Amino acid sequence: MSAREDRVEPTGYGDLLEQIKTQVRHARVQAARVVNSELITLYWRIGASIRQRQAHEGWGTKVIARLADDLRTEFPHMRGLSQRNLVYMRTFAGRFSEPSAQHPVAQLPWGHVTVLLDRVPDAEARNWYVEQAAHHGWSRATLTHHITSGRHLRSGNAPNNFPATLAAHESDLAQSILQDPYNLDFLNLDSTHSERELEDALIGRLTHFLSELGAGFAFVGRQYKITTGDRDYFLDLLFFHLGLRRFVVFELKVGQAEPEHIGKLNFYVNAVDDQLRRPEHGDGATIGILLAATRDDIVVEYALRGIGSPLAVSTYTTYGALPDDIRPSLPTADDLADALRDVARP
Repeated sequence: MSAREDRVEPTGYGDLLEQIKTQVRHARVQAARVVNSELITLYWRIGASIRQRQAHEGWGTKVIARLADDLRTEFPHMRGLSQRNLVYMRTFAGRFSEPSAQHPVAQLPWGHVTVLLDRVPDAEARNWYVEQAAHHGWSRATLTHHITSGRHLRSGNAPNNFPATLAAHESDLAQSILQDPYNLDFLNLDSTHSERELEDALIGRLTHFLSELGAGFAFVGRQYKITTGDRDYFLDLLFFHLGLRRFVVFELKVGQAEPEHIGKLNFYVNAVDDQLRRPEHGDGATIGILLAATRDDIVVEYALRGIGSPLAVSTYTTYGALPDDIRPSLPTADDLADALRDVARP
């Protein structure tokens, strides 16, 4: 048989190759998860043993330094046995029950766990971040960002009519994608910004905005044109949420949310439902989110009452929204870098 004949693929070979490659990739991911789960459980047990001994024997903190030295001598090629990490393990065992392989914390890398131990003292909030990070696959940087911005306090808090317009399970899922307020400090807008400047800034920093929105949002377009009757209308921002399988319309307002803004958003949502939604593909009812600088909750409640489309009214914060007498006193990025260099000098 010639070399050329050897290179001729038999029928179905390409499909078989792709199938096996997929199986190998899946097995490698599963193996990595098992290894990570075992490592997290090991760290918890080490921490629990240290806590138990210190409690019963009255040992001080110096014993941890000695343990670190002896363990690294015994296991010279194993990372993670430093004195600092042993202290984290002891803290870990004090703040979590022993994790099983199915527990969300066992699905997180150790670096994520140390961030949670350092930054989230409240147990309820810590468990919320553990579940969200494991479910959405947040990176360590994303987890840190969400903790810093207090995402657990903002999640699902925006006034909405979801319970009245969606089935119970859909309402809960839809509320989970809401934030109030949305943290748009990364835009660095001044206090006199216009709606177009806000929109331009959001598109210019779309990656940051998508991170703030949360997992599942896919960007469709800005100033998205829809034609109704003989007129063209333009949606500020249009997204599709992959988890909810539905379009999400954002209407931007730099002032206070008004009843007429909610009425206009309802009009946009109805138009998207009629012109873009594909129920035969499993698309759910379109959601509208009015993103305004401020709102009066009583006015919003009246404006949402009786509307058949799922709508919500959220607010946003920006660095530029800080009072003028406070903003100049905050350190700039250069100030922080200089301060860090000063600390690092011997």
